[in-house]
Amino acid sequence: MSFTAVLEFFLYALVALLVIIDPAGTAMTFIAMTPRDTAQKRAHLAVRACVIAFVVLALFGLGGEGLLLALGIGLPAMKVAGGVLLFLTAADMVTARGALRTSSQEREAAARSDEDISVFPLAIPLIAGPGAMTTMVLLHSQAHGGAAAILAIQVALVVALAGTLATLLAARHVVRLLGETGSNVIGRVFGVLLAALAAQIALDGVRQALSLH
Repeated sequence: MSFTAVLEFFLYALVALLVIIDPAGTAMTFIAMTPRDTAQKRAHLAVRACVIAFVVLALFGLGGEGLLLALGIGLPAMKVAGGVLLFLTAADMVTARGALRTSSQEREAAARSDEDISVFPLAIPLIAGPGAMTTMVLLHSQAHGGAAAILAIQVALVVALAGTLATLLAARHVVRLLGETGSNVIGRVFGVLLAALAAQIALDGVRQALSLH
């Protein structure tokens, strides 16, 4: 791949990951789960959660396609299924139901608990949720094994999680700046973008499936 093609693929991967992770929405939930924690403890939780999310998403992206092929699931089927899943996630973001993220009961329980929330529910499924895992597999399938494209995906993941970490560390400022209304607006805009991306992925899968017959 040329440098321009790699850069375009990097930007595509970065936008897809930022849209599905939704740093602003994650920050709102993070603050709701840590109302009694000190800034130092919130920073520790945020860093640990982002590191865990990186490991999970990177490994799932690198090995997820091979696992699917071992199970007899072709890439066209994965694209269609992944597109449908991402579309459901997008619909959830637009309607603000939050079904695929942490529930209000989970957030309240986390706020009352002194347990470490960095693994669950912060890293999984809030940051590295099913939508993000699916996105990583689909991105790697589009890389077609190219070293430069795979590196671009990993760099995009690092940048997306670094942005998420920065948002979590500044979560209180983000909450004050955006408020609940601002966060809901951003979440819905991201949901619309994700729905368009999901439709394109599913259509690509259908086209590939039809071309095999």
